[in-house]
Amino acid sequence: MKTELNHIAKLFLKLGIIGFGGPAAHIAMMQKEVVDKKQWMSNDHFLDLISATNLIPGPNSTEMTMHCGHERAGLKGLIVAGICFILPAVLTTSIIAWAYKTYGALPEVVQFIYGIKPAIIAIIITAIIPLAQKSFKNNTLIIFGIITLALCLAGFNEILVLFSVGVLYALIQTNFQGPNTVNSFFPLPIITISNSKLFLIFLKIGAILYGSGYVLFAFLDTELVQKGIISRQELIDAIAVGQFTPGPVFSSATFIGWQIADGWGAVAATIGIFLPSFIFVALLNPIIPKLRNSNIMSAFLDATNVASIAIIVFTCYNMGKETIIDWRTVLILLISLSVSVFYKKLNSAIIVFGGAILGYILQLI
Repeated sequence: MKTELNHIAKLFLKLGIIGFGGPAAHIAMMQKEVVDKKQWMSNDHFLDLISATNLIPGPNSTEMTMHCGHERAGLKGLIVAGICFILPAVLTTSIIAWAYKTYGALPEVVQFIYGIKPAIIAIIITAIIPLAQKSFKNNTLIIFGIITLALCLAGFNEILVLFSVGVLYALIQTNFQGPNTVNSFFPLPIITISNSKLFLIFLKIGAILYGSGYVLFAFLDTELVQKGIISRQELIDAIAVGQFTPGPVFSSATFIGWQIADGWGAVAATIGIFLPSFIFVALLNPIIPKLRNSNIMSAFLDATNVASIAIIVFTCYNMGKETIIDWRTVLILLISLSVSVFYKKLNSAIIVFGGAILGYILQLI
């Protein structure tokens, strides 16, 4: 068990350090590591975990690390994987938060992010190909995937679309009959917490928040800016830090906590926003295989797997609109894509850092 935990710790520390680009990129890197390289699980089960993660609140990629850790070493693996993935982002953000509070400005990293983003898109594209091949099991699922992508492009909420597609396909597959017996449920944990207002605010956000960093921005604006706890500029800078540092964007909580109450504030905010994810995944992971034993829930998972792939494609499309803006970024994307396709065993970190260096060099031309 100790050896397994060491392997889990090393893997997710590495992913936490190189994990630029948001949840879709993190999940793509995870798929390459835990499915393709280490073969800890099948592509099918990895897809089931993605679908289940999309249906609960919290940072999706962080929760996926917890699922992967649980698959390998149970509850201890879940905790080790989650902490190790979060830790690099929290430490990096803490240093930036301290500097920001001391000097009042963010570090200049734009030149490197310029090249990292196209490289990340290449990693996502190569990762979703095998996932798509496994998830599109029949023509109906292909149609549902296209519908999901179209609805997302039309502006519908991704989580609502995901759930609706799953329910509709499950009903079609079972001819609108009731499910066979599956004794499963999703109990909400009862948590005894301290009187820390900061901890409570971020605990609430972590327990109910679905979606991207933009949704997090809206929640934090309501809870903190409109109540006069921080300024809107501080919030904007916090989200920016979460975007350009590796790991989960929820590390923005660390930055905000530091601005409000220094180091202990950062600790309270960080624990508060991530704690619900550990609890939700610990409750959810053991019942996922049982869901496959139910015809209706198995069909539901099949459809949400397809919808998840479509949502990742949608995320990739949005990233591309913001990122692929000139011949330099097109070149970085094509080079990164070629390397990722033809050198499948190459560590994702090399592609990420290669994109960063190439982006910096090309901007000098």
